Amino acid sequence: MKQLKELLEKTINFGASDLHLSVGVEPTIRINGQLSKIFKEKLTPEDTNNYAKEILGEEFEDLLKKGEIDTSYSISGLGRFRVSVFKQRGSIAISLRVVSLKTPNLNELKLPDIVKELTNKKRGLILVTGPTGSGKSTTLAAMINEINNTRSNHIITLEDPIEFLHKHNKCIINQREIGRDTFSYKSALKAALREDPDVILIGELRDLEDISIALTAAETGHLVFSTLHTIGGAKTIDRIVNVFPPHQQEQIRIQVASVLEGIISQQLVHKIDGGRIAALETMVTTNAIRNMIREGKTYQIESSIQTGSKYGMKTMDMSLAELYKREIISYDTALNYSVDKDLITKIINL
Repeated sequence: MKQLKELLEKTINFGASDLHLSVGVEPTIRINGQLSKIFKEKLTPEDTNNYAKEILGEEFEDLLKKGEIDTSYSISGLGRFRVSVFKQRGSIAISLRVVSLKTPNLNELKLPDIVKELTNKKRGLILVTGPTGSGKSTTLAAMINEINNTRSNHIITLEDPIEFLHKHNKCIINQREIGRDTFSYKSALKAALREDPDVILIGELRDLEDISIALTAAETGHLVFSTLHTIGGAKTIDRIVNVFPPHQQEQIRIQVASVLEGIISQQLVHKIDGGRIAALETMVTTNAIRNMIREGKTYQIESSIQTGSKYGMKTMDMSLAELYKREIISYDTALNYSVDKDLITKIINL
């Protein structure tokens, strides 16, 4: 059996984002979205069992009871990893994601200026959305880093698990891990409102109660950051509203219209020369968009984003078309990741 440290060293040396360990298959890494096997020996139940014990320590007994555990794992001098350990078909499987030891910054990520402008907000709700593995956590960490470097605030992050480690700079940053530092997002969110924060980062809005507390936090003068697994401003707003029963939806639309400051939706797409790059839709909540949200006319938001370049807005298809015209991504890639294939074809041919 290969040592876990050796597997993780290989993962990092190959520039991979993830390592998957499952019984009956070789250790497998993900490089630029593609899976690749790095050793010839297939893993046994004993192998994954031992890896899980090494990662979890005393929490291994919790895994046997619950069936899955999300946590973080560090090896000195090597790196940090976000880990999911879970039972499948009577054995244990493990997925590890590489987390950079260096806190990302907005300039290095080459994010548009509007992202930095959103971090200047003093209150409200800012969402970063996209599918799993699209870099949402990295973007959020860079936004928190920007605030930490530019103004004096108290920041509380609620994460499951903690990924990027922030150092106190101009801000005091308290990072709380669900399951270790607090019982649940719900209890941590309620407590956060009593802990005098200026900024609250919520790793993910998972249900109605999380969303309710986040909206309340934004309403009461806090700047709240969080994520959802949606693509596009309109779909994100619809997702939030539709979580609630019909008799509450009008009130929720009013709340969202009042506190929402912006939505950044992103996808990681393959570049022509290898690697991946983020394609971003950026929506800023203008007065016109606030009215659309209140009136339940989210279907009109897309056209507002299309014509809102002076506010820093851009649709996902506009972003993909721009990457294609700059010869960073292929035509097929632009088409495959587009929201509206007919529309992006027209944009490309302009």
